[in-house]
Amino acid sequence: MGNKGGRRPALTGGAVTDVRAAYLEGQSIAALARDHGVSRGAIGTAVADLLPEHVTADDPVPVPEVPLTLDMPGKVADFLRATDLDDAERAALDHGQAVRSGTGYTLRVTAVLALHRQLLDRCQSLDGAGAIPAQRKARREFENRVSACAH
Repeated sequence: MGNKGGRRPALTGGAVTDVRAAYLEGQSIAALARDHGVSRGAIGTAVADLLPEHVTADDPVPVPEVPLTLDMPGKVADFLRATDLDDAERAALDHGQAVRSGTGYTLRVTAVLALHRQLLDRCQSLDGAGAIPAQRKARREFENRVSACAH
């Protein structure tokens, strides 16, 4: 079969089970090391996955959402202002900074990506059959900006 490299573990099968159970009952690592005649490091190895700072690849670590600043075409912003929005969506629009460009304007909105997606969903009707072509184009432009940030 061959040899397995490395040092033999100080604690074997049954002892590891006992140590893990005692640790879960609240016994300290130092006390367990004294009781079993091994180092604290050996106990730490036996209970490593039970320690609070242990994070495995299986545990999803939530990534905090960072606010993004996206330019929303003025036609989309005007449409959204006339619709029924929730408080977070309304606040994002109200705190947006209007930037003049030619004859129109762009609203620079800072919000998390999920909120930008919500706003995009709210203006879905601008892509419908009865929509004005300029509004349809503005909505597609905003959709492209939101989807570019998602990647």
